[in-house]
Amino acid sequence: MSSMNPRLRGIGSPARLRGMSKPNDDTLIALPFGALHKWHGDLREAFAHIDEPDALRYLASAFGHLVSIESVMISLEHKDRPPQLLYQRGIAEQYRVSLLERYFSGGYLLDPFCLAVEQGLAKGFYHLEEIAPDNFFDSEYYKTYYLKAGSSEDSFYLVDTGHDTQISVSLFQGFGGESLRVEQLNLLRAVEPLVREFIAEFGQRGLQHRVVLQSDHDAGRRDDLKQRVQSAFENFGSDLLTEREREVAHMVLRGHSVKSTASQLGISPETVRMHRKNLYLKLSVCSQSELFALFIEWLRKH
Repeated sequence: MSSMNPRLRGIGSPARLRGMSKPNDDTLIALPFGALHKWHGDLREAFAHIDEPDALRYLASAFGHLVSIESVMISLEHKDRPPQLLYQRGIAEQYRVSLLERYFSGGYLLDPFCLAVEQGLAKGFYHLEEIAPDNFFDSEYYKTYYLKAGSSEDSFYLVDTGHDTQISVSLFQGFGGESLRVEQLNLLRAVEPLVREFIAEFGQRGLQHRVVLQSDHDAGRRDDLKQRVQSAFENFGSDLLTEREREVAHMVLRGHSVKSTASQLGISPETVRMHRKNLYLKLSVCSQSELFALFIEWLRKH
């Protein structure tokens, strides 16, 4: 969900960060004085405008002084409800409708970050590599929502704001650009306490100015949307597939390998392969890409 980088020419795999070590108290973090000065300047403006819509704009701008970030998306994460977009910058106009509307109306159900949040992911700073399923970077979801939109990796902050809500700040890198180095990720981790302080205060003071507080009727509509989308997700292929086959389909769509699926479901890899073969036959699809396309069409109709 990043702006299209002009160097984007095809689809491939980004650099992997498996085994990336977390920084400790002795980790050296370097940043030019001018960049650090500008970072603090934008953060100061963000705090100064925390009761105004511009607060998130200053925060997004501040990150650009730390590392090269191509796009930023800030969302309100509701428990048992679809996420709500608060602010974005850098997402090219031609992708905003097709990507954002599709993502927030149902595509998020396959997003590893949203799935981790639903499962109780703790507040903090994360890189996509740390929470994505083992085969996620070869999944159709990744190719559709990341690579085809000019993005290859995602780092994000997650901050609790109370009342079963959290605010996420996602930082996207383009496929045509360089992946963030470990030192850059360490720098983003190092400023996490200050980012958390700002987001927490924004959640208490500025959020009501950025998002109109919902009436009971609006809240009911959101609950209904969540129920309808979740129902569609859970019932995808229910008229043709067994419960176990639907579970395997969900794991495939989320980016789990045969080995990971077997571990998660407590069955053997051979059994996973058998269920996958059967569900492909029943749904008349021949590949994960066709399964993904069928699922997205299912979401649109339900």
